[in-house]
Amino acid sequence: MLQWNAEDYAKSSSAQTAWAHELITKLKFSGNETVLDVGCGDGKMTAELARRLPNGFVLGIDSSTEMVDFAAAEHLQPAIANLQFVCMDARKIESNRTFDVVFSNAVLHWVDDHPAFLRGASQVLRSSGKLVISCGGKGNADDVVRVFEALIQQSTWQPYFTNFQFPYFFYSPDKYGAWLPEFDFQPVRLELVPKDMTHLGKEGLASWIRTTWMPYIHRVPEVRREELIAEFLECYLDQHPLDRQGNSHVKMVRLEVEAIKVSG
Repeated sequence: MLQWNAEDYAKSSSAQTAWAHELITKLKFSGNETVLDVGCGDGKMTAELARRLPNGFVLGIDSSTEMVDFAAAEHLQPAIANLQFVCMDARKIESNRTFDVVFSNAVLHWVDDHPAFLRGASQVLRSSGKLVISCGGKGNADDVVRVFEALIQQSTWQPYFTNFQFPYFFYSPDKYGAWLPEFDFQPVRLELVPKDMTHLGKEGLASWIRTTWMPYIHRVPEVRREELIAEFLECYLDQHPLDRQGNSHVKMVRLEVEAIKVSG
């Protein structure tokens, strides 16, 4: 189980937050909907959803107790009474509530069983409810992956990566197009969307690597993690230099899924 640093993630996830805003604007809420936010993370966008739904309700779930505790401490307040955070696995969604929307941003590429997620989402969605997802899709962060794959083959790092398996689940629209009808979903939009993730200089990139690429970073002893990050930065920025403003760029690909729950 990965140990997330929720505070660091909150500081280095501006791109994920921006992408979540893009998704939310497409939902066109009336203000009384019930929403399940799967993989709520630090809770910023879950709280934003609740503010947009003064007569509704938002439940944020995450498998990380660190994230849930942080989200609750930061965002649960009397001014946002229609908000709750619960520790729950995306593969084992259960709720006594029925939701109008199941929403998930920048999370499901961590989940190894997407059909299990879709089964749970279908069970808690009302008929005609909406499923709205954005996560890493096929080809996501390929330049980052290639640098890490080269590094972990080097004699310096290889002993720490014995039996290492690629830790992310980046799917294509075709794969989701096959899964959705199995769980009573009618696809509305399935699309791979290229994104440019920008970080403020070398340290901004380092912070993102440190807080979101833990499957690689945490394979090595803690005393050597900064050394691995430094080697990654040297290799990556040699291939993809900072721009004239001093920003680093990573080519990302998001799988965006919109679907409607139909009667099973």
